[in-house]
Amino acid sequence: MSKNINYKYLSYLQALFVAVLLIINLIGASKVSQISFTNFFNGQNISFSIGSGILFFPISYLLGDLLTEVYGYDASRKVIWTGFGILIFATLMVQFILLMPPAPSWPHQKAFEETLGISWRISLSSFVAFATGEFINSFVMAKMKVLTKGSKLWMRAIGSTVCGEAFDTLLFYPLAFWGNPDFPIALLGQIMLANYLGKVIWEIVAMPLTYIIVNWLKKAEDEDYFDTNTDFNPFHA
Repeated sequence: MSKNINYKYLSYLQALFVAVLLIINLIGASKVSQISFTNFFNGQNISFSIGSGILFFPISYLLGDLLTEVYGYDASRKVIWTGFGILIFATLMVQFILLMPPAPSWPHQKAFEETLGISWRISLSSFVAFATGEFINSFVMAKMKVLTKGSKLWMRAIGSTVCGEAFDTLLFYPLAFWGNPDFPIALLGQIMLANYLGKVIWEIVAMPLTYIIVNWLKKAEDEDYFDTNTDFNPFHA
């Protein structure tokens, strides 16, 4: 266990993690957006498709890095399970609302179903993929911290994200969208590659911010936990 149980900011990080998780799964993941830019060297216009959740998803991995780096794997594990418990509850509420008969004067039932009707499948896929990726991310982060004796935060953060995001991406998109006519195989592959690269690049770009927040949190919480005798079983109470 960590030496300090009276943390000032752990509950806020947990609330932010849950909020990001809900946004990703109930809103962002079901919409595909198009990103366009002009190639600086040849002037050609380049466009590619991404899942809208990519705009928020890297925040969850940044939070996972912060939790593991400062508070340890056990704290991160508890936050992950809390987040998914709330996600399951929110998904059930959404499905219940969808099943309620609409008022005759309310014409938006079909649009509501098209927007949120897939949320059960996305949530289940996310539970499998994100839990796997997040626990791998935290495991690699914690192990590398011990091996490097707390140095090279940049290497640990990027390395854990590369591993965690690979499992997350390879599991989530096929489970959530395979067979959906709106997501043909070519588009699905494009989204997976773009999202994975985008998340890893985001982690690299955000590294200065990660250093600032980690250093501030360690001082504010008087904590810098090393997982030297931790049970890394994700299901350990």
